[in-house]
Amino acid sequence: MKYLCLVYAEEEKLRLVDDRECVEGDSAMRASGHCLASEALQPVETATTVRIRQGRLSVTDGPFAETKEQLAGFYLIEARDLDEAIHLASKIPPARVGSIEVRPIRPIRETVAATAEAAAD
Repeated sequence: MKYLCLVYAEEEKLRLVDDRECVEGDSAMRASGHCLASEALQPVETATTVRIRQGRLSVTDGPFAETKEQLAGFYLIEARDLDEAIHLASKIPPARVGSIEVRPIRPIRETVAATAEAAAD
């Protein structure tokens, strides 16, 4: 099963985690076959928020909401179950200064394809 591990931290605290440690942890997770994709994000002040309301586009500089912890990056992982996903998330270095939100991936493409295939039969 696929899980998305969202890395949240206060940007000041995140600077305390050495990038090399993050890359080493990522490399180990990839070598074990668990990490499918991962990236760190630029600081929150580089964010742009896009909304469509009543058919009109609104573009705002900055994050969607003001919060103490910011989304700092993500890992897309493959795990047997939630327990294994939590174990893998606990090894992501920024977990020491922030938090890792673990969320199962909803297989939307597969579900839609299966529904269309069933309707065609």
